[in-house]
Amino acid sequence: MFELPMDLSKARILISNDDGIHAQGIRVLETIARTLSDDVWVVAPEAEQSAASHSLTIHRPLRLKKVGEKRYTVDGTPTDCVLLAINHVFKDDQKPTLVLSGINQGSNIGEDVTYSGTIAAAMEATLLGVPAIALSAHFERRDAIPWETAERWGAEVIRKAVTVRWPKNVLLNVNFPAVGPDAVTGIHVVRHGKRKIGDELMERVDPRGRPYIWIGALRGESEVAPDTDIHTVFNGGISITPLFLDLTHNPTLQTLKQAFA
Repeated sequence: MFELPMDLSKARILISNDDGIHAQGIRVLETIARTLSDDVWVVAPEAEQSAASHSLTIHRPLRLKKVGEKRYTVDGTPTDCVLLAINHVFKDDQKPTLVLSGINQGSNIGEDVTYSGTIAAAMEATLLGVPAIALSAHFERRDAIPWETAERWGAEVIRKAVTVRWPKNVLLNVNFPAVGPDAVTGIHVVRHGKRKIGDELMERVDPRGRPYIWIGALRGESEVAPDTDIHTVFNGGISITPLFLDLTHNPTLQTLKQAFA
C-alpha cells in the first residue's frame, strides 16, 4: 500500500486535521487536494483537538457520522479519525494512497511535533502503511493567517514531495510562513530545531476562589540555526522536514548492550 513515487491524478486522498471539520485550514487543504485528484475524502474531528498528540480513545465508544459526500466526522482525536477512516470507512474498498493532515492553524516546528494532533494524524497513517504529509500555517496574528500562501504553494509542495521515495516509517512535516504568497523565500528541506512551549505558566483564581494554572503560548527559541524549520519559517520560507517514527537511538543501544553484556 505504501507506494512512492505516486501519480496524484490516480490517487485516493484522505484528509484529516486536529482543528476540526469546520476549520478554515481543512477547507483550504480540500481545495488544494482537489487540484491534485478527483478522489478526495475527509474524516476529521467534529470539534477541535489541538495538542492532542498521538492519543487514541479507548475508554469510550466513538461515533462516526457521515456529513456529506465522502465527508465524515468522528467525536474523537485525529488518531481516531485516521484509524477509523482506513480500517472502517475503507474496509471494503480501496484504501487511500495518500493522507494529508491540516492545514493547521499555527505552525508545527521544533518540539511542537511531539504535541501536535496534526502530526499525529499523519503519524497514524504512516503506521498503517499510507504515505502522509502534515501541513501547518504559521501566523503572527490569529485574525490575519495568510491562508492564500498555503493555497498558492501547497499543491507544488505535495506534487514534488511524492515524486521521490521515502521509507515506510517516515512522514513529511510541512510549514508555511506568515507572509504573503509572493513574499515566500523558497522551499527548504531542513531538520527541525528546538523550541519549548509551556515555559510561561499563568496562575489565576476562578470566580469560586479556586486557583488554576494556564499554560501560556510563549516559546523559547533556543535553536535557530539556518538549517532548521524554525529559522526557515521565521524568515519567510516553507519548511519540509522528514520525521522518522523509529525512536530508537542506535548509538545508545550499542552502549547499553555493552553495559548489560
